[in-house]
Amino acid sequence: MNAASSRRGEKAAALLARARHILLFAALGAVGTLAHYAVLVGLVQGGLAGPVAGSSAGFLVGGMVNYQLGRRLVFRSSKPHRAALAKFFTVAGIGLGLNALLMALLTGPLAAPYLPAQVLVTGLLVLWHYAGNALWTFRAARQAGAPVEG
Repeated sequence: MNAASSRRGEKAAALLARARHILLFAALGAVGTLAHYAVLVGLVQGGLAGPVAGSSAGFLVGGMVNYQLGRRLVFRSSKPHRAALAKFFTVAGIGLGLNALLMALLTGPLAAPYLPAQVLVTGLLVLWHYAGNALWTFRAARQAGAPVEG
């Protein structure tokens, strides 16, 4: 095996490992998504909130679930909560703003039903949250001479 094909094999293996990691993130994120949707539907159907406020409240509940699952099972982070939580809430805060903006657009001027709109928005934000948390929130500190993870 020559060096070029060895590098291609290593890149393919790294890409496959990243894809598996994203799938694990999405699968465990489904638990937080269920919490998000339960709050959303409960608030909207109960007449306690509109789609944007209900989605925002659900997003916060789902975010707390996803922080614990992400920290422990997906990224297996040993970062102190103080450091990880600050970064997680920065990523999540931007995600919350994007979620609210997209839900307002879809359920307002575009008059989409709130649940299909939320499914679309959730799908769009999965990659944002994965990238932010993998590359920043839970990224391991780089040791001198060690290859970059992430």
